[in-house]
Amino acid sequence: MTTAASPDTPQRVLFYGVTGSGKSTAAHRYAGATGLPEVSADDQIGWLPDWTERHPTDQKDLAAALASSERWVFDTVYATWADQVLPRTQLVVALDYPRWVSLSRLVRRTALRVIRREVVCNGNRETVRRAIARDSILVWHFKSFPRKRARIKRLIDDGGVPVLRFTRPRDLDRWLRSVEAV
Repeated sequence: MTTAASPDTPQRVLFYGVTGSGKSTAAHRYAGATGLPEVSADDQIGWLPDWTERHPTDQKDLAAALASSERWVFDTVYATWADQVLPRTQLVVALDYPRWVSLSRLVRRTALRVIRREVVCNGNRETVRRAIARDSILVWHFKSFPRKRARIKRLIDDGGVPVLRFTRPRDLDRWLRSVEAV
């Protein structure tokens, strides 16, 4: 059941966290509960078929167009176009879990996608070869983890956009259930 967001519900919400933390799933639940349009960064902005990354200028233009709307839930933001989304964001939901939580989720998710041959975005599928490549999502987790956690800290310290920071999945789930109950 989709409901309309109440007047006091932030209308432009960004989910942000380390790779594998569950941002897309949480954003999907939040969007469903509030009736706000969902923006999938990978599907709508970042990736084309055959794992071709969209040109950064095109990504920035798409992000700017989507962020210009009055109502949305972004499931993440890429560093190359964060400046198009963050100034319009009314709430950041930060998933700041310990590495073992996000990494174990990522490994499990990747393995299941490979086994089930699931479509990830724009017709792309993860494969064993892709999962162990130098530019794999698993390698990306290690490369990006410290930077993404530092960005969460900066967002909190800057005091501009309100940030709801969750350090445990069960706390996020409890909050999402409260949003769904409304």
